[in-house]
Amino acid sequence: MSTPARFDRGHTDDLMSFLAASPTPYHAVANAAERLEKAGFRQVAETDAWDGTSGGKYVLRGGAIVAWYVPEGAEPHTPFRIVGAHTDSPNLRVKPQPDTGAHGWRQVAVEIYGGPLLNSWLDRDLGLAGRLSLRDGSTRLVNIDRPLLRVPQLAIHLDRSVTADGLKLDKQRHMQPVWGLGEPREGDLIAFLEEESGLPAGEVTGWDLMTHSVERPAYLGRDRELLAGPRMDNLLSVHAGTAALTAVATADSRLGYIPVLAAFDHEENGSQSDTGADGPLLGNVLERSVLARGGSLEDRARAFAGTVCLSSDTGHAVHPNYAERHDPTHHPRAGGGPILKVNVNNRYATDGSGRAVFAAACEKADVRFQTFVSNNAMPCGTTIGPITAARHGIRTVDIGVAILSMHSARELCGADDPFLLANALVAFLEG
Repeated sequence: MSTPARFDRGHTDDLMSFLAASPTPYHAVANAAERLEKAGFRQVAETDAWDGTSGGKYVLRGGAIVAWYVPEGAEPHTPFRIVGAHTDSPNLRVKPQPDTGAHGWRQVAVEIYGGPLLNSWLDRDLGLAGRLSLRDGSTRLVNIDRPLLRVPQLAIHLDRSVTADGLKLDKQRHMQPVWGLGEPREGDLIAFLEEESGLPAGEVTGWDLMTHSVERPAYLGRDRELLAGPRMDNLLSVHAGTAALTAVATADSRLGYIPVLAAFDHEENGSQSDTGADGPLLGNVLERSVLARGGSLEDRARAFAGTVCLSSDTGHAVHPNYAERHDPTHHPRAGGGPILKVNVNNRYATDGSGRAVFAAACEKADVRFQTFVSNNAMPCGTTIGPITAARHGIRTVDIGVAILSMHSARELCGADDPFLLANALVAFLEG
């Protein structure tokens, strides 16, 4: 039996606002936390003792967030239902000594994070955002959301071969953005950010900064059936998971599971950090939740054995200009609903029993779904799914939304797919 749809195109409108307000993982988790707070969740510190009371709680650590809702009457061995996602996207990140330049141009030294489509960052107006670490040990978010930097492409007159041979970019020499004229001066960029943030000179002693396109997310096409925007890999899933968790918690229904959102950082470079899926954060939070409700290690084992995680990340829609790069019998389409991601070499964690879990959730939500499998001759990407399954012994299923231009500064999906995913996640979390 299907349940009434919770979300419609208004969810996609809200996603556009979330994307625009979340240029970095730190902003993404702050915005997710704000939405959770409005739904009655409260933040708990990892350094504090936790209680076993019911209700919604969340932990923030850097660019990661884990949130969970304990329903009334939950036992210590009650299993979890987890939506997993990641907050980071490929981009250009500021180096420790950022002030550089040559030949009368002031530039910012950047390092390549993850695997971006480098050409998509050329000749694009870029802002700068991230986290500033202050002398007193606190941090402050900063977001210069206006045209500040630009990576200028070489004119065709100076490289006639580019049309025939294609664009070839050196990550060190060709990707340093300009942000002014004159000679570089040490300390200029951080002094500028201190001024923009209303901080005294010399207050900033550390930083985690990255560039972002300042172009707004937008509907595209004659019938506005497409959505173009930045960081949909994978803030689309973070947003859907947040919306689904708050919907389930607010409904206050009798849940047989403890619903969880786990949004990690550093997926794009291997997840091996204290805020990544290969770190201890999720396992620590789940175990402490069991123990706070009076549970034992036996209860923990029972809870984990009954737990299921949907690892939600974007996947590849069939490309109309490169259909031969896709599996000939699996062509996920934009607007066709969420995708189930399968790889028998365990690049995705889905197996037959996991497929059944996702199929049941989609049937309950009255949401159609598709299946993605890579072309056998093409390498397959991976997600936090196999990491979660292996690290915690949790049954995990890889799903997501099919998009084009993955890892571009601006990606493309069907405008209905975000809310179809969110509806399926609600049904999954409800159990």
